[in-house]
Amino acid sequence: MTAIGWAQIILYCAIVIAITPVLGAYMTRVFNGERTWLSPIMRPVEIAIYKIAGVDERQEQHALIYTVGMLLFHVGGLLILYVLMRVQYYLPFNPEGQTAVEQGLSFNTAMSFITNTNWQNYAGENTMSYLVQMLGLTHQNYLSAATGIALALALIRGFARHSVRTVGNFWVDMTRITLYVLIPLCVVIALFYVWQGMPQTLGPYVDATTLEGIKQHIALGPVASQEAIKMLGTNGGGFFNANSAHPFENPTALANFVQIITIFALGAALTNVFGRMVGNQRQGWAVFAVMGVLFLAGVITCYAAEAHGNDLLNALGLTGGNMEGKETRFGIVGSALFTVVTTAASCGAVNAMLDSLTAIGGMVPLINIQLGEIIVGGVGSGMYGMLLFVIISIFVAGLMVGRTPEYVGKKIEAKEVKMAMLAILVLPLMYLGWTAVAMMVPSAVSAMGNPGPHGFTEVLYAYVSQDGNNGSAFAGLSANTMFYNLSGAIAMGVGRFWMIIPTMAIAGSLAAKKLVPASAGTFPTDRALFVGLVVGVIVIVGGLTFFPALALGPIVEQLAIHAGTVFASN
Repeated sequence: MTAIGWAQIILYCAIVIAITPVLGAYMTRVFNGERTWLSPIMRPVEIAIYKIAGVDERQEQHALIYTVGMLLFHVGGLLILYVLMRVQYYLPFNPEGQTAVEQGLSFNTAMSFITNTNWQNYAGENTMSYLVQMLGLTHQNYLSAATGIALALALIRGFARHSVRTVGNFWVDMTRITLYVLIPLCVVIALFYVWQGMPQTLGPYVDATTLEGIKQHIALGPVASQEAIKMLGTNGGGFFNANSAHPFENPTALANFVQIITIFALGAALTNVFGRMVGNQRQGWAVFAVMGVLFLAGVITCYAAEAHGNDLLNALGLTGGNMEGKETRFGIVGSALFTVVTTAASCGAVNAMLDSLTAIGGMVPLINIQLGEIIVGGVGSGMYGMLLFVIISIFVAGLMVGRTPEYVGKKIEAKEVKMAMLAILVLPLMYLGWTAVAMMVPSAVSAMGNPGPHGFTEVLYAYVSQDGNNGSAFAGLSANTMFYNLSGAIAMGVGRFWMIIPTMAIAGSLAAKKLVPASAGTFPTDRALFVGLVVGVIVIVGGLTFFPALALGPIVEQLAIHAGTVFASN
């Protein structure tokens, strides 16, 4: 570890903290339907969309109607994206003549992109046409990101409102988020990426001859526009197979740094939106602090593990940290910081190969996702995931002091606690269950690129990543099989929507409650004690749920390394 490395981490944290209230203030005005500096441009477009769609922006929805509208919207998106991939050979903007995507892979990919997972069992430059990349994948990057923000907004309204039955209008929220937040920011970010050297073209792939006389077929395409929303919307799906390790997706150190800032930007800002909408910004900063503590713990652990390297290699005098699978332009700290950021958020982008991390270094991104990606998390999904843990923490605090638990003026009762636990427990049910099944299916086991505990970690990470809607992978697993495509698609759908349904039930229940004035016995939820309580609950729940699986994978792998045990590669 170096002083320059720590300086990068400190600078990153400082920038995220600085932009959080700025973006939070702007987004709050957008969500409240107030005038912004973009209104003269976007307001006429917004009105036209409502007229075409037959939406009354003044008509709000009950939580159930809001949820049903969201689910039907995604069913349509799934079918459209599936069909696009199946018929892409006959569509324009296909200079390489890409053929139809196989049925199982099409289903897995369609489910992946509508759930904001962006898990990819394919190489983008060899599988998808420009049209599918733009109209299909990039389009869904916007819609899935907007959906996450809209759902978080509905839950925030549940806390902020009282004695009402509505939590907003799904169609209005989606429109405003896309028009006023996602599109303007992505235009600026995409232009910056083009300036840094990222391609943005509909021209064909280019043939080149290297200095050694070797012929190369260089893939191009509309990369910058997809990369902008890929990072800002915490999507993570790469235009190229190498994702953000590819120089066309990540051309410079500055571009790399801006990418990880944009990954956290909206998710962090939503904590400020929460504070503003409940009338106390300290509440938002308390939630932000919980995320910050967990994030710093992960960064320090991963950076230390990768800087230390492999003990077996160190014993041979091969010191200097673990550079295996790292991008030499960014170094160990650049790769460790990127890895923790993308798994603390639900962004599956990678600039280094996770399969090459040390056992402990690789365990950090695994834990980040297992916790539900609440450490900033995906845009929106991280916020409502964190608020679920806040509800559980408030319940625990109420048990300790013998009072009915309250949070921002709302009584937290049995219904909310049960729904929160249901939403939290559905994730481990999926990825632990599917990992157990995969370990008993011969074809699934044979797809592992490594034997022993590291191979087990590859499979566990695949289901954790898909069920947690992250999308990154331990690349040693050959997951483009019918078993992994279908089981992974199920895990992605359950991880996204089965968590949303009880969350929206909580939103509707909270909105209908009366506001309870604070009293001398009210537990303060905007101070350090509350931050420590929430962090403790998250760590305890995570430890009880995931330690056995971690013990079979990265923990035993680290112990084996200390014992000098190695496993021959398949």
